[in-house]
Amino acid sequence: MAKKTRREKRLIRHKRIRKKVFGTAERPRLAFYKSLNNLYAQIIDDDKGHTLVSASTISKDFVEKYGFRGGKNIEIAKKLGELIAEKALAQGITNVVFDRGGFKYHGKVKAFADAAREKGLKF
Repeated sequence: MAKKTRREKRLIRHKRIRKKVFGTAERPRLAFYKSLNNLYAQIIDDDKGHTLVSASTISKDFVEKYGFRGGKNIEIAKKLGELIAEKALAQGITNVVFDRGGFKYHGKVKAFADAAREKGLKF
């Protein structure tokens, strides 16, 4: 049996998480994803299948607020967490369910989640 790659292991963890984590209108899902070069976050109502709020390190809002585009270190993850929380609170979203996308909860994922919590999101 061949050894599983890091990506395959992440997808297995993600499927296991998604069995339990489901976003509703009252408590939407905060989905986090990190690619090779950038970070992405969305707040999703799974009942309707709609994205309510989104932010990424390459989005126009991020670039206007912080003055640079892209990147994926821990400081940038914190800034993205703050931005998504501000956008969510502006739309009246306070409670969310956190979907870490199969990524282990440390480093950038933890920094993102902690920054969103500090700005007022509850999860």
